Amino acid sequence: MFQVTILALEGINIGSIENPRRAFLSVNESLKAQQKPPLFKVQLAGFKTSVFIDNGLYTIHPDVLIKNVKKAGLIIIPALSNDISKSIKDNQEVLPWLVNKYKTGSEIASLCVGAFLLAATGLLDGRECSTHWRAENDFRRLFPKVNLVTHKIMTDEKGLYTSGGAFSSANLILYLIEKYAGREMAVYCAKVFQVDMSRNTQSQFIIFQGQKSHEDECVKKAQLFIEKNYSEKISVDQLASMAPLGRRSFERRFKKATDNSAVEYMQRVKIEVAKKSLETSLVNVNQVMYEVGYNDPKSFRDTFRKITGLSPLQYRNKYYRDAQS
Repeated sequence: MFQVTILALEGINIGSIENPRRAFLSVNESLKAQQKPPLFKVQLAGFKTSVFIDNGLYTIHPDVLIKNVKKAGLIIIPALSNDISKSIKDNQEVLPWLVNKYKTGSEIASLCVGAFLLAATGLLDGRECSTHWRAENDFRRLFPKVNLVTHKIMTDEKGLYTSGGAFSSANLILYLIEKYAGREMAVYCAKVFQVDMSRNTQSQFIIFQGQKSHEDECVKKAQLFIEKNYSEKISVDQLASMAPLGRRSFERRFKKATDNSAVEYMQRVKIEVAKKSLETSLVNVNQVMYEVGYNDPKSFRDTFRKITGLSPLQYRNKYYRDAQS
């Protein structure tokens, strides 16, 4: 049988332990109904015989201690709790173990912000990684060598897998079930757990927050100006002169501080305002376009789709508060 080891660690999210566990066991249950042998051996592994979750609200009793895991086909790192830095610190001893297991043939999948623990091993350096969009700024600050792609719902980097935020980790679990058990079984599980297999991006869910946890006051000043004057036509030269800096120096510093070019930042601020308008009103899409400083409908639609993965009309139909009434 193919062994799936789910890590039961301090400071992890209980749902991201039970959900993949139940999904892989459902494959076995389906095979049993067909009078076929089980495919997966699913076990919880921890450093202690009892692991307390959510301030003691839940207690997990792992099937095996991590030091006794001799073979692991797939290791799953669940999502961490809200205090991510503490969770990483509390679980430092698992990092060399993960590196060793990967180098000896195990595959590793992180769910949601479990990507922080996987990235802390160094295995993701120079590779693509996804995680919850809300954690983007902290992730980039802690792991600058990792190619963070928050628009992707999952990544596959030579046996290292990551997923987007929250319930989108279900798409990664289905992907892994398809890899190990076949397409037909993945489709079956998608139907049982009612997961949309066609999703490949979390772009439409992202709320742009604007990275400001940096020390470049000139860039912060430009960010605040953009956010306050989103309806105006602002040039990069104008922002640079406010710094005051040469354009090339300003663009370099802006990109380094925010991980966006100044033009990208202006676009994302405008589109975020447009999204909120489309979510809460039936104002004509062209009017929304004008209110955020666009005059060219094609340019507005193209930028909106690039950032959200949807057209403005599709976005309204999906998220307008009275759309289903």
